[in-house]
Amino acid sequence: MRAALYTSLDDALEAIAPFGMDLKNANSNHAPMVAEALCALGRPEAVMPWIERYRERMSPRPPSRDPICGDRWREALGQRERFGDWSRFFAEELHEAAWRQVLDRWVGRLASGFCAAATHGAIRVGHAARGLADSETPPRRHELGDALASWAAAWQELPADEPSRYGALPPRQAIARIPLVPAEHRVRGNIVAALGALASTPGFGPALGLIDSGGGNTALIAERTETFARVYLANTRDIATAIAFIHGVTSHAALGNIAPHVGEATTRTALRYAWQAGCGLYACFGGAIATADLIAPPDVEEDELAERAIAHGDEHVIKFTEACLSRHALAPSPAYPAAAAHASGIIRRR
Repeated sequence: MRAALYTSLDDALEAIAPFGMDLKNANSNHAPMVAEALCALGRPEAVMPWIERYRERMSPRPPSRDPICGDRWREALGQRERFGDWSRFFAEELHEAAWRQVLDRWVGRLASGFCAAATHGAIRVGHAARGLADSETPPRRHELGDALASWAAAWQELPADEPSRYGALPPRQAIARIPLVPAEHRVRGNIVAALGALASTPGFGPALGLIDSGGGNTALIAERTETFARVYLANTRDIATAIAFIHGVTSHAALGNIAPHVGEATTRTALRYAWQAGCGLYACFGGAIATADLIAPPDVEEDELAERAIAHGDEHVIKFTEACLSRHALAPSPAYPAAAAHASGIIRRR
């Protein structure tokens, strides 16, 4: 994979600054995430053409109408219509403190709602943090504020039983213990709505405590991201399930981008809820076999996988391919190139 090259990122972020967190169809706006992912892939020349094709799908940024008070911010969590208020709030936070301080404070505060907007809030924050780490510029600081605003505005908790002590299962064994939502109670298509069924799914609450949380954060992120790549390979049956299981990987990859810039305790908290969100996706969309075991790597080079994703054009395919290739470079596994190759074949081209 080519070296990351961020020459187009600021131009892209300035071009999409007038738009909000949602598309016209009410799904999440992927433009800032894709722009950063293409730069991370070393394809900055692909950024602005992609943005131009995507622009017509974006909705205008809503104005700030009701400022969020610093000591009453919890009251505004999960209110998507207040994205403009949250954006203004985080712009002030980032004006008053260094971005890493703001990131550490708010990832810790928002972590229990990690599944917000089908994990897009956390994913967007991960892309924003990596872009800022490359170079601290006004458009990238603004994007971090918007990314945190999208997480806060879409904040959503999943049912959880706080464990008195944590289990000792490795991720592949722990995910296999997650109870599945019965077929008759599943909601197709919309991930946020599908996750709502977990409130009435017996046995999901203890998912938080099944997994072994010992060891360093870097190793835990690597192990869990790779596990969810295997969940993707074992459970993807169509476009809807592909998109659902992509987020188990990209959300953990995003946490990998956040972790170098926040404290160990903040990362550990976010890891708990990232795991819970991935388990929720499996419970709502998965089948009897949790993870793929024997995986044959695709007969294609990494650069070719990147080129295929760009030619494909779908936002999920691009972000997923970048996440898989980046994680593969850090901790190689045949699951990553296999999953990236699979996604570009099953999801419709844009």
